[in-house]
Amino acid sequence: MPALTLAQASDAISGSRAHALQENSRRGHAPMALEPGWSCAPIMGMDFEMGYFAFVRALTLDRFRLLRRRRLFPVLLAGLPFHLLAACSSAPRVTYDLTPAEGFAARGGRGQLAVLLPDAILPADSDRIVVRTNPQSVAYLFGAQWADKLPSLVQSRLIESFQNAHLLRAAGRPGMLADVSLQTSIRRFELDAARGAAIVEISAQIIGPSGRITGARIFAANVPAPSSDPAVVAAALDAALAQIMREIVIWTAPKI
Repeated sequence: MPALTLAQASDAISGSRAHALQENSRRGHAPMALEPGWSCAPIMGMDFEMGYFAFVRALTLDRFRLLRRRRLFPVLLAGLPFHLLAACSSAPRVTYDLTPAEGFAARGGRGQLAVLLPDAILPADSDRIVVRTNPQSVAYLFGAQWADKLPSLVQSRLIESFQNAHLLRAAGRPGMLADVSLQTSIRRFELDAARGAAIVEISAQIIGPSGRITGARIFAANVPAPSSDPAVVAAALDAALAQIMREIVIWTAPKI
């Protein structure tokens, strides 16, 4: 059978965009974009790779429905990359790490602390660097990623921060014999493009052995990010997180 004409392929693309977004979300992947429309990512936008493969998957699922209705001929998926990638390309992502806090001066306790895995939701619950383009929309910084999923990375660096402070007998992951647990939630961890600043906001709760919350506080920090260069953005977010982790350690240790 003959392949689709360019016009028919464009119609198929338009009809499948919403399905691609729904399928991508259902399978647990990060959002393709939180803004209306579907376009190639700018320098500080969504990585095209995510949207392209979600789109191809959607067309594959829809192909059988289209054939049953006999309204369109089969789509030649093998030819789509040349059409869709004409204006976009996907370069390898540069990986950035986060560092623990150092330099403490606080009265310490003598107990043992278990640092739980931080709570987070998309888009923060991923290994991508988040950019807030406006109050209702976010995207991922093109060509950059964290060394691990953000909650796991923050947990590791927070444990190291407690260990660097030498204010407790021990601090580690769940499973250790601990007097109390520390539950955190990543509320914001992003570049605010409008403000030109790295914004980090984390809530923390100290939980006793019985499950009772004995202390709670929200920590926030922002560090200027004068450009959207991935190295500059990552360094600003790292500095903001280090400031918050230092405050969490100083706040938590005397309570144990």
